Amino acid sequence: MTLLALTKIGSQYWLYASAGVVCLVAFVTLILVPALSSHGRLWEKAAAGFLSLFVLAVLVAAGVGVGLVVVYYFNDISDFVSGA
Repeated sequence: MTLLALTKIGSQYWLYASAGVVCLVAFVTLILVPALSSHGRLWEKAAAGFLSLFVLAVLVAAGVGVGLVVVYYFNDISDFVSGA
């Protein structure tokens, strides 16, 4: 029954999930690991990890904001791109 349920998932959801995994791996390797490895004490590492979560929240909020602007102004953007 579970295999049948997985076949009903559309390809766009697999694409979104894989993009999310790639972004999460990029965040961990480019932001979280350097922030944690640059400090020696445990409380400094905890503070750096906590602050890097704010960086993640800002990146997610910026992505959602840009996405909402594109969705809201899609007709104007498509008219501008097509030259109409």
